[in-house]
Amino acid sequence: MSGCDLALCDVALPDGRRTDIGFKTGKVVHIGAMEQADEIVRCHGMMLIPAATDMHVHMRGGTQAEKEDWHSGTMSAIAGGVTLVVDQPNTVPALTTPSHFTRRVKEAITDACCGFAINAGVVPGSDLSSLWTAGAMAFGELFAGPSSYGETLPAHDLSIALQKIRHMEGLATIHAEVVGPSNPITLVAHDFNRTPTGEADAVRKVCQINFSGCNLHFCHMSTGLAIDAIMEHRKQLTGLEHGLSNSSMAYRTSFEVTPHHLLLSNQDFLPGDTLAKVNPPLRDKNIQQGLWNMWDRIDVIASDHAPHTAIEKTVDFSDAPSGIPGVETMVPLLLAEVLRRKLSVSSLIEKVSRRPCEILGIPPAGFQPGERADFVLYPRETTRVDPGELHSRAGWSPFAGLPAIFPEMVIMEGRIVFQNGEFFNPGPRWYPGRGYDIVG
Repeated sequence: MSGCDLALCDVALPDGRRTDIGFKTGKVVHIGAMEQADEIVRCHGMMLIPAATDMHVHMRGGTQAEKEDWHSGTMSAIAGGVTLVVDQPNTVPALTTPSHFTRRVKEAITDACCGFAINAGVVPGSDLSSLWTAGAMAFGELFAGPSSYGETLPAHDLSIALQKIRHMEGLATIHAEVVGPSNPITLVAHDFNRTPTGEADAVRKVCQINFSGCNLHFCHMSTGLAIDAIMEHRKQLTGLEHGLSNSSMAYRTSFEVTPHHLLLSNQDFLPGDTLAKVNPPLRDKNIQQGLWNMWDRIDVIASDHAPHTAIEKTVDFSDAPSGIPGVETMVPLLLAEVLRRKLSVSSLIEKVSRRPCEILGIPPAGFQPGERADFVLYPRETTRVDPGELHSRAGWSPFAGLPAIFPEMVIMEGRIVFQNGEFFNPGPRWYPGRGYDIVG
């Protein structure tokens, strides 16, 4: 086929077949043997997978730019095989008004290097309708447990917010924890103060107060108990739907898990290591392994990329902010697990590429004609995570030394934007939510 902007030749598909793929105007247009294209890339011996969508990042910026900004954070995303990120609204100032939200979009359009969407924040009295028409992808993460730069939304206000979001047919993303009264000074104490049981209880509570049937997405589930609570609620929803002649009350409940909860435990670090402080906390090895055992049930892998400077982390444990950088290491770490045959490449693609887009209503990257031409070429050998080689302004990583497979080439909208460590004119694309009023 002629007339393609770019062709990838001798591509190994996840099912083992080898073929060529042609791109034009940002879409996949041809699968099969190709002879002509403006540019041809030979892919023999490489792994090609659709680029990831990370539906949970904190790109900081503004008064927090020393931690990260749109430019550094999205460069880090691209260098990790992520071409679309969803920014959370607990910025400074928080994205709880249309003016703050619009300012955030303009900042991203100016500085971002990859595709992006932005969620809106919710506080009592927020004009959610105006935030929805301004282009919010979703609402939240709504805090059913406090975290850095995030305050708990009381149950009554949360229920009202869910009713409003349901009326707009939007999505609410939930940070579910129960936080104890202590001021922990070690990683294990931090775990005890935000227990697995409390996480599961918070999930159940949010589901119970969701009287209106709002679509829910639970962020960074860290325990099998919490996932079991979600699965039990799904069974209840299925029974409700089957028992109603009008199934308008039926709704979706999805969830994400982070690489740090899968790959790290609090036993991997010294007791007071603040670089491993995160909410929800790292758990012990038994709970970590239990989470791995649920791989097939997990909907989405998201990084919860939440960078802080090394100086901010180099304080007493109780004063250190929670959060770790992770957008650049998310896929590379899990691809190393693919090479070890701990998981399949098709299941990884489902969790980092297809399922996030399905939940958000974003066109997916993929191998079928008409799908978004965002792809990543990876070598078939591992290296080790070196924080000094990463692109986040944080400059550190709790994954230092772990095996990973980093991209050799990243293609975004049918164009090469990253190759052998160099960036080639990547640019932003805003993905507004379904309520966006383009006229307004």
